[in-house]
Amino acid sequence: MSNAADPPFKRYLELARDSDVVGAMRGQVEEVVSLLGGVSEEDAARLHPPYTWTVKQVVGHLIDTERVFGYRAMRFSRGDQTELPGFDQDLFVAGGGFEKRTLRDLSSEFDAVRRGHVLMFENLPAGTWGKSGRAAGWDWTVENLARAMVGHVRHHAAIVRTRVDGGAGG
Repeated sequence: MSNAADPPFKRYLELARDSDVVGAMRGQVEEVVSLLGGVSEEDAARLHPPYTWTVKQVVGHLIDTERVFGYRAMRFSRGDQTELPGFDQDLFVAGGGFEKRTLRDLSSEFDAVRRGHVLMFENLPAGTWGKSGRAAGWDWTVENLARAMVGHVRHHAAIVRTRVDGGAGG
């Protein structure tokens, strides 16, 4: 169980204990694209109470977070010790314009961004996974960023599955 002193990304790390984190990242590409392929444009654009984001906005949030975490991992893997800021996920979603895009387009963007990160992580030099830095007021390793990316997608994919299966406001 997490406590107030735990970093906010701890729940994502707990969802990503895979022995092959890059393999898990790679597998999520098809999993997410397949999941989103089963969601209609109408359902993707509709709020499903008690949630405050549409499925399109959730996918946009996944893309944004993927980019932020990937950028952090790249910086830290290169030895950059500059402390990086956090980001306001609600501000990013509000300014993302995701509701004006098709779900298929958003799915394609997630696919492209994640595949780029898989290539980046697959090709990191030896000894890089343990390098660390500070972002959003917390200490991260490159490995923790990769695991947080996997866990973050698992967290939101489970919610999307509940929504499309009729579990929340149908």
